Amino acid sequence: MSTRRERLRVAGSEPVGPYTLLRLERGGLEPGVPGQFFMLEAPGRLLPRPLSLCLAPPGELAFLLDPVGPGTEALCALDAGDRIHVLGPLGNGYRLDVERPLLVGGGIGLAPLPYLAEALRFPPAVLGFRTARHAEAAALLPGAEVVVDPVLVTACNLEGFDVLACGPEPMLHAIAATCPGAQLAWEARMACGYGACYGCAVEIDGELKRLCVEGPVLDAAA
Repeated sequence: MSTRRERLRVAGSEPVGPYTLLRLERGGLEPGVPGQFFMLEAPGRLLPRPLSLCLAPPGELAFLLDPVGPGTEALCALDAGDRIHVLGPLGNGYRLDVERPLLVGGGIGLAPLPYLAEALRFPPAVLGFRTARHAEAAALLPGAEVVVDPVLVTACNLEGFDVLACGPEPMLHAIAATCPGAQLAWEARMACGYGACYGCAVEIDGELKRLCVEGPVLDAAA
């Protein structure tokens, strides 16, 4: 699937709990494989922001944002009709050839799961959030089991499932310890999105791996 860069028009945005769902007109970009990501131009900022695709309705690409810094705040402030440059799809997504999928998300790690759920015909899912307000985002994945801190998603029974997860590092490490066959989507700061800058390199098995190229989805055994 080819990667392209286009200047896309903002179709609109809406709050989802404390998060923002940003909808862009798709133009000539393909949605790619669930778990892949796009680099979105952040108005007024030097570097774009990497975001996994949340939903791919006809003619649109939708991204779930957590406004935690100047870049994501600028993206959340976009109005319908604004235009930004978007590059993608990039990286490696989830393998979909699994027999008994279970989606596991923590916080903003929910972001790639609605699109993944559609591709897998809506398997069971469990989502964890730190507050009830953050848990309002579970509306994007109807039917998911939801837990709120201090209950953790890793306290749920994950055995016997093909786990596909995205969330904070401690959650992913805990899943890797109990589910070595899990597929885990990791987060890292990215400057280019295609492996040139090594800004997202992490050490795996004694080697530096660029999450934007080898990942962001990696097998837990790695």
